[in-house]
Amino acid sequence: MEKRWVESPPVDTEIIHQLADQLNITTIIAGLLVSRGVTSFDEAKDFFRPCLSHLHDPFLMKDMEKAVLRIEQAIAQNEKILVYGDYDVDGTTSVSLVYSFLRTQYPAIDFYIPDRYKEGYGISFQGIDWAHTHGFSLIIALDCGIKSIDKVEYARSRQIDFIICDHHLPGETLPDALAVLDPKRADCEYPFKELSGCGIGFKLVQAYCQKNDIPLEQITHLLDLVVVSIASDLVPVTGENRTLSYFGLKQLNENPRPGLKALMELAGKLKDITVTDIVFFIGPRINAAGRIDDAEHAVELLISESDTIAYGHSQVVNTKNSERKEFDQNITLEAFAMLDNDEQQLHRKSTVLYNPTWHKGVIGIVASRLLDRYYRPTIILTESNGMASGSARSVNGYDIYKAIELCGDLLEQFGGHKYAAGLTLKPENVEAFKARFEEIVSSTIEERSLLQEIEIESELRLSDITPKFFRILQQIAPFGPENMRPVFLSKGVISPGELHVVGKVNSNHLKFSVMQEDSFRFECIGFGLGAFKDKIIPYQPFDICYTIEENVWKDKVNVQLNIKDIRV
Repeated sequence: MEKRWVESPPVDTEIIHQLADQLNITTIIAGLLVSRGVTSFDEAKDFFRPCLSHLHDPFLMKDMEKAVLRIEQAIAQNEKILVYGDYDVDGTTSVSLVYSFLRTQYPAIDFYIPDRYKEGYGISFQGIDWAHTHGFSLIIALDCGIKSIDKVEYARSRQIDFIICDHHLPGETLPDALAVLDPKRADCEYPFKELSGCGIGFKLVQAYCQKNDIPLEQITHLLDLVVVSIASDLVPVTGENRTLSYFGLKQLNENPRPGLKALMELAGKLKDITVTDIVFFIGPRINAAGRIDDAEHAVELLISESDTIAYGHSQVVNTKNSERKEFDQNITLEAFAMLDNDEQQLHRKSTVLYNPTWHKGVIGIVASRLLDRYYRPTIILTESNGMASGSARSVNGYDIYKAIELCGDLLEQFGGHKYAAGLTLKPENVEAFKARFEEIVSSTIEERSLLQEIEIESELRLSDITPKFFRILQQIAPFGPENMRPVFLSKGVISPGELHVVGKVNSNHLKFSVMQEDSFRFECIGFGLGAFKDKIIPYQPFDICYTIEENVWKDKVNVQLNIKDIRV
């Protein structure tokens, strides 16, 4: 697929040179910092040296005082507290964090994860009935609940109070819960709006500790869960999230909880864990439990207190992940065939596919795979409980949630974000929805949004990649949304040796080396770029855009260029 190379808009060169002089760094590194809002020595100090004191006062969050008082009241009156969360990574890490902390303070605690297939996303009537039957009078809902107005009202009728900890965008009316913790609510003045659901859970725990004179250092071990949620839920790695991620990765690499350590062992990586490692190796395994079977397996793993117990739970979770991979691969190939064999699909601006036999647990992954290949707003639907249920993924710059909202009269329910959403509709409405969605996308999307962009931060000569340059570049991490690993452009490079196509499955990755006349030779890997093997002629110049990463192979460490695209 052709990709559009977009160079970042220029930043103030005077500020760049001042910062470079103050910090004794290159203007290229200084430019990366300025583009991230770091313009002074003091700001750079805070950026490069995150500190727990940078965390905001949790009581700045609306309703936090009410939430802590209600938990204290429940403990004082020996009430049963239920920690309730969604079945994805953010939900299960949230539940694991709050549950594992509260049970150190009080024994009458349990957790509940709704069944993806029987109950669906978020708070369910079935979950509330379960809580009532088992004598719970307080539910702490994590990573869900901000739109559960009817569910919270139903719980009140059964003498159950709700504390909602959510990070999704609220509707016009908030649920009538005892406390609603969500920085995105219009009347909340909390200074950072982009916490993950698990991040909100951590702020609740932080507030409880602050109120009860428990030192912050006693709960920093919980941050390994927070960074897993931040990485997996793709929230911005800026501001408070960057601080939480920094210390979460520190915990994950130095002393991870048994459950996460077991997952790291399964992934074959026990040190130097990064946000990318979480996204590709840890998050999918946690997610697989809820996709294929029951997300309670994931929580049991994450709250395990010994390596032996964690190992047992990790084997269950890993088996589910293997099943998830098989479903994912088979359905993806079926979806590719449906699109490639349909002449009309070639001219569409959107993709909507429906197959009632597809496994509901992997349709979100399949939607992402189709997005990568065809790059247009994509919705994959299957049948669940007699309804067509689907996952949506969008291209850069296009709000798929708004497009789905404009089809609201054809839907039973929907929710989500600008780039990812979920929806449910009657099977008989699928064809009408397909037509309406295509019409809306065609009339509202810009052509440029249908061409995948590579945003290039700076042009670079290969000779600029020195050990000092790379060492400082690594300190811009943790990388993630809004603080992505910088993409560089180098023009007129040559390949002095052979090019190899590698890969376990499709053999579609390009392995080669590059240099310029004044540089060392750098090893390169281009994932999905195998088609360039016959286009690059040794010693003939071409252009590359790439990220600079550390590659570890058989205990040997070297700097490697991860090639994003090539122009011959």
